[in-house]
This record gives sequence, structure tokens and C-alpha cells, in this order.
Amino acid sequence: MATGRKGSTSKAAGVHFPDDNETPGSPTRRDDQSNISTLLAVLQKDGRYLVKAGFLKSHHCYEIVFTVPEVPTLGKQLSCLPSCSPSRKPWSIRVQRINSSLEGEVKVTCEYRTHQEGVMQEEITLVTRGKRDSSVKIRLQARVIDPHHGTPMLLEGVRCLAAQKDAHTKHCSDQKRV
Repeated sequence: MATGRKGSTSKAAGVHFPDDNETPGSPTRRDDQSNISTLLAVLQKDGRYLVKAGFLKSHHCYEIVFTVPEVPTLGKQLSCLPSCSPSRKPWSIRVQRINSSLEGEVKVTCEYRTHQEGVMQEEITLVTRGKRDSSVKIRLQARVIDPHHGTPMLLEGVRCLAAQKDAHTKHCSDQKRV
């Protein structure tokens, strides 16, 4: 019986799904205590950390949770420089919480509001309170798509909070959460 094919060249290959105990080089990692997955900040050659948030939809508001691995120069009492403080308007990224662990890792929860399509980058600077010279710069990168081109599958550690009705709506933290 002829199938219309001239020989099959498919190879048996599997799809790899990350384990819960994923290595630190992976883009996501599960937090054992809270059972919540977070994105992982990766150290770049320039000394900054990079967090890739994946595909997001334009004119939406997202909660992004990521972990910065052990940084010996930072202390336990961390804050964010005023450039991304909640009082800055208009804002794209707002740091909500910064938690330090006993192991030296830092878990950051932020709210990110998308305005336009394209590859977007925002920078966060974490400092130890009282020590401006000990800081870490983190670059958050996301590919923002037009809202009419489907719904992206969000990475673990990224959660959609709200969709803005139009470009002139209030801040997404002021809107009713979805």
C-alpha cells in the first residue's frame, strides 16, 4: 500500500521537561518552600543579571517573580533604587517585594506593565540599605506581542494580573485583578 511518502526520515526523539530540582543554569526553578516556580536571573559578562520573561501581550499587566543567585556583595536588607519605585510615573516595572534567603539568594516580585510591541528591556537596581556602593543591576527582558495575535503561553514565574481596556487606563494595580 502506497502512502505517498518516499521513505521516512523521522528519528525517534523525546521532549525534555525540566525536573523540579532543575539546575541553577535553567531559566526557571521551583522554590521548595512555597512550591512556586520562579524565573532565574543569569549573570552576564558585563556583571549584570538577565531575566528572560518570555512572550507577553501588549497592554497587559503581569506579576513576574525571579530569583537572583547568591550575590556576596549584597546584604540582607535590600531596596530598589528610586528609578523603579512605585511613585515614578509613567512606570513599566514596579518592584513589589524583595526577600533575601539564608543561602544568600534574593527573590524579587515585580509588577510589569506592557505598553508596546517588540523586545522590551527594563532595568532594576537592588542596593543594600545604607550602602549605595553595593548594588546589583538586573535587566528584565520580554518579547511583547500585539494583543490581537493570540495568547502567549507564560513561563513559570510569570502571571497575568489584568488586561488594560485601552492605552489610557489606570495603573493595573488599581484595576480589579483577574
